[in-house]
Amino acid sequence: MRMERVMNFKEEQKEKVEKIEAILREYLPEANGYQSVIMEAMEYSLMAGGKRLRPMLMMETYRLFGGETEVIYPFMAAMEMIHTYSLVHDDLPAMDNDEYRRGRKTTHIVYGEDMAILTGDALLNYAYEVATKAFDLADKDQIMNVVEAIKILASKPGIYGMIAGQVADVELEGTPLSMEQILFIHKNKTSALIEACMMIGAVLAGASKEDVLKMEECGEYIGLAFQIQDDILDLTGDEEEIGKPVGSDEKNHKTTYVTLKGLERSQRDVEDISKKAIDILEKYDKGDRYLTNLTRFLIHRTH
Repeated sequence: MRMERVMNFKEEQKEKVEKIEAILREYLPEANGYQSVIMEAMEYSLMAGGKRLRPMLMMETYRLFGGETEVIYPFMAAMEMIHTYSLVHDDLPAMDNDEYRRGRKTTHIVYGEDMAILTGDALLNYAYEVATKAFDLADKDQIMNVVEAIKILASKPGIYGMIAGQVADVELEGTPLSMEQILFIHKNKTSALIEACMMIGAVLAGASKEDVLKMEECGEYIGLAFQIQDDILDLTGDEEEIGKPVGSDEKNHKTTYVTLKGLERSQRDVEDISKKAIDILEKYDKGDRYLTNLTRFLIHRTH
Protein backbone atom coordinates (compact mmCIF):
# COMPACT_ATOMS: atom_id res chain seq x y z
CA MET A 1 0.00 0.00 0.00
CA ARG A 2 2.82 2.41 0.90
CA MET A 3 4.61 1.64 -2.40
CA GLU A 4 1.34 2.34 -4.25
CA ARG A 5 1.02 5.73 -2.51
CA VAL A 6 4.61 6.58 -3.44
CA MET A 7 3.97 5.65 -7.08
CA ASN A 8 0.75 7.69 -7.15
CA PHE A 9 2.59 10.68 -5.70
CA LYS A 10 5.39 10.38 -8.26
CA GLU A 11 2.92 10.11 -11.12
CA GLU A 12 1.01 13.14 -9.85
CA GLN A 13 4.25 15.05 -9.39
CA LYS A 14 5.30 14.24 -12.95
CA GLU A 15 1.98 15.57 -14.27
CA LYS A 16 2.34 18.77 -12.26
CA VAL A 17 5.92 19.31 -13.45
CA GLU A 18 4.71 18.91 -17.06
CA LYS A 19 2.00 21.49 -16.41
CA ILE A 20 4.56 23.92 -14.94
CA GLU A 21 6.87 23.37 -17.92
CA ALA A 22 4.00 24.27 -20.25
CA ILE A 23 3.31 27.45 -18.25
CA LEU A 24 7.00 28.43 -18.42
CA ARG A 25 7.07 27.93 -22.19
CA GLU A 26 3.92 30.01 -22.56
CA TYR A 27 5.59 32.98 -20.87
CA LEU A 28 9.00 32.73 -22.54
CA PRO A 29 9.70 35.51 -25.09
CA GLU A 30 9.94 34.62 -28.76
CA ALA A 31 13.50 34.73 -30.09
CA ASN A 32 13.73 37.50 -32.67
CA GLY A 33 15.61 40.70 -33.49
CA TYR A 34 19.28 41.49 -33.00
CA GLN A 35 18.94 40.35 -29.39
CA SER A 36 17.57 36.89 -30.29
CA VAL A 37 20.57 35.16 -28.72
CA ILE A 38 19.48 36.38 -25.29
CA MET A 39 16.04 34.83 -25.74
CA GLU A 40 17.70 31.57 -26.75
CA ALA A 41 19.96 31.68 -23.68
CA MET A 42 16.97 32.48 -21.45
CA GLU A 43 15.16 29.42 -22.78
CA TYR A 44 18.26 27.23 -22.45
CA SER A 45 18.64 28.25 -18.82
CA LEU A 46 14.97 28.21 -17.82
CA MET A 47 14.09 24.92 -19.52
CA ALA A 48 17.07 22.98 -18.14
CA GLY A 49 14.79 20.72 -16.12
CA GLY A 50 14.81 20.38 -12.36
CA LYS A 51 12.20 19.75 -9.70
CA ARG A 52 10.31 23.02 -10.29
CA LEU A 53 10.04 23.20 -6.51
CA ARG A 54 9.22 26.89 -6.26
CA PRO A 55 6.35 27.19 -8.77
CA MET A 56 4.96 23.89 -7.51
CA LEU A 57 4.94 25.09 -3.90
CA MET A 58 3.29 28.31 -5.05
CA MET A 59 0.62 26.50 -7.06
CA GLU A 60 -0.12 24.01 -4.28
CA THR A 61 -0.33 26.70 -1.59
CA TYR A 62 -2.71 28.63 -3.83
CA ARG A 63 -4.80 25.47 -4.19
CA LEU A 64 -4.59 24.81 -0.45
CA PHE A 65 -6.37 28.10 0.28
CA GLY A 66 -9.03 27.58 -2.39
CA GLY A 67 -7.42 29.33 -5.37
CA GLU A 68 -8.84 28.18 -8.69
CA THR A 69 -8.09 30.75 -11.43
CA GLU A 70 -5.03 31.17 -13.67
CA VAL A 71 -3.97 34.41 -11.96
CA ILE A 72 -1.23 32.37 -10.25
CA TYR A 73 0.41 31.33 -13.56
CA PRO A 74 2.39 34.52 -14.29
CA PHE A 75 3.78 34.47 -10.75
CA MET A 76 4.80 30.83 -11.07
CA ALA A 77 6.72 31.64 -14.25
CA ALA A 78 8.19 34.82 -12.78
CA MET A 79 9.47 33.04 -9.68
CA GLU A 80 11.15 30.31 -11.70
CA MET A 81 12.79 32.99 -13.86
CA ILE A 82 14.13 34.73 -10.76
CA HIS A 83 15.40 31.43 -9.35
CA THR A 84 17.02 30.57 -12.70
CA TYR A 85 18.74 33.96 -12.99
CA SER A 86 20.31 33.37 -9.57
CA LEU A 87 21.61 29.97 -10.71
CA VAL A 88 23.05 31.38 -13.95
CA HIS A 89 24.96 34.02 -11.99
CA ASP A 90 25.88 31.56 -9.24
CA ASP A 91 27.56 29.27 -11.80
CA LEU A 92 29.82 32.03 -13.17
CA PRO A 93 33.62 31.80 -12.70
CA ALA A 94 33.49 34.81 -10.36
CA MET A 95 31.07 32.90 -8.10
CA ASP A 96 30.99 29.07 -7.90
CA ASN A 97 32.64 28.42 -11.27
CA ASP A 98 30.48 25.40 -12.08
CA GLU A 99 30.58 23.88 -15.56
CA TYR A 100 27.59 21.56 -15.15
CA ARG A 101 24.13 21.92 -13.69
CA ARG A 102 21.30 19.37 -13.90
CA GLY A 103 23.52 17.16 -16.00
CA ARG A 104 24.31 19.62 -18.78
CA LYS A 105 26.70 22.49 -19.43
CA THR A 106 26.00 25.74 -17.61
CA THR A 107 24.93 28.88 -19.45
CA HIS A 108 28.31 30.61 -19.39
CA ILE A 109 30.02 27.53 -20.85
CA VAL A 110 27.55 27.44 -23.76
CA TYR A 111 27.03 31.18 -24.38
CA GLY A 112 30.09 32.78 -22.79
CA GLU A 113 30.44 34.73 -19.56
CA ASP A 114 29.28 38.03 -21.03
CA MET A 115 26.06 36.56 -22.39
CA ALA A 116 25.47 34.57 -19.19
CA ILE A 117 25.57 37.77 -17.17
CA LEU A 118 23.09 39.35 -19.57
CA THR A 119 20.92 36.21 -19.48
CA GLY A 120 20.61 36.49 -15.71
CA ASP A 121 19.82 40.19 -16.03
CA ALA A 122 17.22 39.47 -18.72
CA LEU A 123 15.51 36.73 -16.70
CA LEU A 124 15.28 38.96 -13.63
CA ASN A 125 13.84 41.92 -15.54
CA TYR A 126 11.50 39.82 -17.64
CA ALA A 127 10.19 38.09 -14.51
CA TYR A 128 8.55 41.31 -13.34
CA GLU A 129 7.18 42.00 -16.79
CA VAL A 130 5.60 38.53 -16.71
CA ALA A 131 4.24 38.99 -13.17
CA THR A 132 2.34 42.12 -14.21
CA LYS A 133 0.37 39.99 -16.71
CA ALA A 134 -1.54 38.73 -13.66
CA PHE A 135 -3.50 42.01 -13.71
CA ASP A 136 -5.04 40.91 -17.01
CA LEU A 137 -6.16 37.61 -15.45
CA ALA A 138 -7.36 38.95 -12.10
CA ASP A 139 -10.98 39.46 -11.14
CA LYS A 140 -11.87 42.88 -9.79
CA ASP A 141 -11.67 41.65 -6.19
CA GLN A 142 -8.22 40.09 -6.82
CA ILE A 143 -6.44 43.27 -7.96
CA MET A 144 -5.14 44.24 -4.52
CA ASN A 145 -4.02 40.66 -3.95
CA VAL A 146 -1.94 40.89 -7.14
CA VAL A 147 -0.42 44.15 -5.89
CA GLU A 148 0.50 42.50 -2.57
CA ALA A 149 1.93 39.48 -4.40
CA ILE A 150 4.16 41.73 -6.53
CA LYS A 151 5.45 43.39 -3.35
CA ILE A 152 6.46 39.98 -2.01
CA LEU A 153 8.01 39.02 -5.36
CA ALA A 154 10.06 42.23 -5.33
CA SER A 155 11.27 42.03 -1.74
CA LYS A 156 12.12 38.39 -0.97
CA PRO A 157 14.74 37.97 -3.74
CA GLY A 158 16.34 41.33 -2.83
CA ILE A 159 18.90 42.76 -0.43
CA TYR A 160 16.91 41.67 2.62
CA GLY A 161 16.37 38.17 1.22
CA MET A 162 18.11 36.03 -1.41
CA ILE A 163 20.72 38.65 -2.35
CA ALA A 164 21.58 39.11 1.34
CA GLY A 165 22.37 35.40 1.55
CA GLN A 166 24.38 35.51 -1.67
CA VAL A 167 26.42 38.49 -0.46
CA ALA A 168 27.22 36.85 2.89
CA ASP A 169 28.14 33.62 1.09
CA VAL A 170 30.60 35.43 -1.18
CA GLU A 171 31.99 37.81 1.46
CA LEU A 172 32.65 35.02 3.95
CA GLU A 173 34.09 32.57 1.44
CA GLY A 174 37.33 31.00 2.59
CA THR A 175 36.79 31.92 6.24
CA PRO A 176 35.60 29.62 9.03
CA LEU A 177 31.86 30.24 9.48
CA SER A 178 29.84 30.21 12.67
CA MET A 179 26.47 28.45 12.82
CA GLU A 180 24.83 31.89 13.04
CA GLN A 181 26.45 32.89 9.72
CA ILE A 182 25.52 29.62 8.03
CA LEU A 183 21.89 29.95 9.15
CA PHE A 184 21.81 33.56 7.89
CA ILE A 185 23.04 32.39 4.48
CA HIS A 186 20.64 29.44 4.30
CA LYS A 187 17.58 31.37 5.51
CA ASN A 188 18.17 34.13 2.99
CA LYS A 189 19.80 32.45 0.02
CA THR A 190 17.43 29.45 0.01
CA SER A 191 14.45 30.00 2.31
CA ALA A 192 13.55 33.51 1.12
CA LEU A 193 12.27 32.41 -2.31
CA ILE A 194 10.41 29.45 -0.86
CA GLU A 195 8.76 31.75 1.69
CA ALA A 196 7.79 34.06 -1.18
CA CYS A 197 6.25 31.20 -3.16
CA MET A 198 4.05 30.07 -0.31
CA MET A 199 3.11 33.62 0.69
CA ILE A 200 2.19 34.56 -2.89
CA GLY A 201 0.09 31.41 -3.27
CA ALA A 202 -1.77 32.23 -0.06
CA VAL A 203 -2.17 35.95 -0.86
CA LEU A 204 -3.58 35.34 -4.36
CA ALA A 205 -6.07 32.85 -2.93
CA GLY A 206 -7.32 35.50 -0.48
CA ALA A 207 -5.87 33.97 2.71
CA SER A 208 -5.83 36.00 5.93
CA LYS A 209 -2.71 37.89 7.03
CA GLU A 210 -2.27 35.40 9.84
CA ASP A 211 -2.33 32.48 7.41
CA VAL A 212 0.10 34.25 5.06
CA LEU A 213 2.53 34.66 7.96
CA LYS A 214 2.14 30.97 8.79
CA MET A 215 3.06 30.11 5.22
CA GLU A 216 6.11 32.37 5.50
CA GLU A 217 7.19 30.48 8.63
CA CYS A 218 6.55 27.15 6.93
CA GLY A 219 8.59 28.26 3.91
CA GLU A 220 11.51 29.16 6.16
CA TYR A 221 11.53 25.66 7.65
CA ILE A 222 11.23 23.98 4.25
CA GLY A 223 14.05 26.08 2.81
CA LEU A 224 16.34 25.46 5.77
CA ALA A 225 15.74 21.69 5.77
CA PHE A 226 16.10 21.63 1.96
CA GLN A 227 19.49 23.40 2.11
CA ILE A 228 20.86 21.24 4.92
CA GLN A 229 19.84 18.20 2.87
CA ASP A 230 21.67 19.80 -0.08
CA ASP A 231 24.81 20.07 2.08
CA ILE A 232 24.37 16.40 3.04
CA LEU A 233 23.98 15.34 -0.61
CA ASP A 234 27.16 17.22 -1.53
CA LEU A 235 28.90 14.77 0.78
CA THR A 236 26.90 11.58 0.24
CA GLY A 237 25.05 12.01 -3.09
CA ASP A 238 25.53 10.17 -6.36
CA GLU A 239 27.11 12.46 -8.98
CA GLU A 240 25.15 10.92 -11.85
CA GLU A 241 21.86 11.16 -9.94
CA ILE A 242 22.20 14.78 -8.79
CA GLY A 243 23.60 15.99 -12.12
CA LYS A 244 26.62 17.87 -10.77
CA PRO A 245 29.96 17.04 -9.15
CA VAL A 246 29.79 15.99 -5.50
CA GLY A 247 32.33 17.02 -2.91
CA SER A 248 32.60 20.58 -4.25
CA ASP A 249 32.12 22.06 -0.76
CA GLU A 250 35.02 20.03 0.62
CA LYS A 251 37.16 20.75 -2.45
CA ASN A 252 36.56 24.50 -2.03
CA HIS A 253 37.20 24.30 1.74
CA LYS A 254 33.69 25.60 2.34
CA THR A 255 32.22 25.51 5.83
CA THR A 256 28.74 23.99 5.74
CA TYR A 257 26.09 22.93 8.21
CA VAL A 258 27.44 19.38 7.95
CA THR A 259 31.01 20.56 8.55
CA LEU A 260 30.02 22.09 11.89
CA LYS A 261 27.46 19.59 13.13
CA GLY A 262 28.54 16.36 11.50
CA LEU A 263 26.56 14.11 9.19
CA GLU A 264 24.39 12.26 11.73
CA ARG A 265 23.39 15.39 13.66
CA SER A 266 22.64 17.21 10.39
CA GLN A 267 20.38 14.36 9.29
CA ARG A 268 18.53 14.53 12.63
CA ASP A 269 18.16 18.31 12.28
CA VAL A 270 16.63 17.86 8.82
CA GLU A 271 14.04 15.58 10.44
CA ASP A 272 13.32 18.04 13.27
CA ILE A 273 13.07 21.13 11.06
CA SER A 274 10.94 19.38 8.43
CA LYS A 275 8.57 18.23 11.17
CA LYS A 276 7.96 21.89 12.10
CA ALA A 277 6.98 22.61 8.47
CA ILE A 278 4.75 19.56 8.24
CA ASP A 279 3.06 20.35 11.57
CA ILE A 280 2.03 23.74 10.14
CA LEU A 281 0.82 22.25 6.86
CA GLU A 282 -1.22 19.52 8.49
CA LYS A 283 -3.42 22.17 10.14
CA TYR A 284 -4.47 23.33 6.66
CA ASP A 285 -3.91 20.37 4.32
CA LYS A 286 -7.14 18.44 4.87
CA GLY A 287 -7.74 17.45 1.25
CA ASP A 288 -5.45 15.27 -0.88
CA ARG A 289 -2.44 16.22 1.31
CA TYR A 290 -0.32 16.72 -1.81
CA LEU A 291 1.47 19.76 -0.38
CA THR A 292 2.39 17.88 2.80
CA ASN A 293 3.63 14.89 0.79
CA LEU A 294 5.54 17.20 -1.56
CA THR A 295 7.30 18.78 1.41
CA ARG A 296 8.32 15.37 2.72
CA PHE A 297 9.61 14.37 -0.71
CA LEU A 298 11.62 17.55 -1.27
CA ILE A 299 13.29 17.51 2.11
CA HIS A 300 14.17 13.81 2.05
CA ARG A 301 15.19 13.69 -1.62
CA THR A 302 18.33 11.86 -2.79
CA HIS A 303 19.07 14.21 -5.69
